[in-house]
Parts: sequence; structure tokens; C-alpha cells
Amino acid sequence: MNTAPPTVVPILATPFGVVPLPAAAVLNPVLYSLFTSSMRADDPRPGQDPLCYRSRDDLLDWPEEPVRTLAAEIYRGVYTVINAVNDFTEAQLRSFTLQARGWFTVVEPDGAMPAINYPQAAWCAIYCVAAPETSAARQDSGILRLYESRLGTMFADATTSSMRLPFKPGHFGWRPEPGRLAVFPASLTHEIALLRSTQHLVLVTACLRFVAPGQQGVARW
Repeated sequence: MNTAPPTVVPILATPFGVVPLPAAAVLNPVLYSLFTSSMRADDPRPGQDPLCYRSRDDLLDWPEEPVRTLAAEIYRGVYTVINAVNDFTEAQLRSFTLQARGWFTVVEPDGAMPAINYPQAAWCAIYCVAAPETSAARQDSGILRLYESRLGTMFADATTSSMRLPFKPGHFGWRPEPGRLAVFPASLTHEIALLRSTQHLVLVTACLRFVAPGQQGVARW
């Protein structure tokens, strides 16, 4: 009788990286003040959710030094994750032209960020500037929830519904923590769950894509 164990490997895996920003302790209070001041000065826009403010998507082009520092740190974090899941040399990766858009979001108490994905980008990066304490009443309060879609047609029975990670079906949750950057494919549908707190959740979102030498790329979004 053959007792050799089977070979089982994950396929079609989805990368999710978390990168700490070393300058967060100094940078975050300045960003918080800058963003909340900008939000208060902004005129209400049609369709704007009063409990989830989203700035215009030119944040990464702002000239203020704290934003320039944050943009550089976000790019560094994204490059780190890309390096971890690719076989590019550093020189090859740096030869790609980076295109990026970004904005900040302020989620008010009892607010949420609706589910969304970004089909014109390759990567999504979400940085946490400020977050409230974990809610004792709602453990999923304010989490970043990423929706599983690949396994939507899989038959669920006693053997497929309780597999361990990385094979376990179901959605994935990550709790935003000040100073940490989450990086994942922009095609993943994600949301910020209902925030049960008396404090704000302040996030920066960046959508990024890269054009290799000789490629035409796509029009700027």
C-alpha cells in the first residue's frame, strides 16, 4: 500500500501584502490635519455620501510635503509587494512607467465605503492614516472586506466549506491600522464595512498600473 502523502499546492492564489510605513508616527497626525481641513473646505458635491467623504483623485499630485512623502512611501510599498510576487530584476521593475491616481476617504461614525473594484488599474493600495479602537459590539466594524469571486460556482458540501487557508472559500477581512499599507490586485471587489464608532476612519487609496518599455499602455484615467 502506497502511504506517500499527496502533493497539494495552492493555485490561482491572490496576493495580499501589508507594508508598514516607518515614518507613520510623525506623518499621520500631519496628514490627518491636512485631510480634515481640506474636507471641511470642500464644497459638497452631487451624490456625495455625508457619512463617507471621498476627495478628488488628484491627491498624489498635491505639492504639500507630507503628501509627497506619503506618495513616495506608497510607491515603495507597492514596489515591495510586486517584487515579492514576480521574477523581475530591480532594474526591470524600475524601467516600467508608473501611472497612479489617489484620494483620501474619511468614513464618519455609522458610515461605510461601498463595494468597488478598479478595472483600469493593476494594483490597489490602501493606507490607514487614523482608525478608531476595535468595536466590542461589532468585530467587523470598519474592516476592509475583500470579496471572494473565483469560487462562486464551487459546490459547497461538508468537505469544501471548511477547508483551511489558503484553500478556504469565503471573503477576507483586514482591519486598517494606522501606519500600515494594504496592497492587492485592483480587480478585487472590496469595501469598508459599517463603522460602529464615535471616531473617524481616515484612509488613502491609490490605484496603480505600469507600462513596460515598448508598450503603448492605455489612456490616462
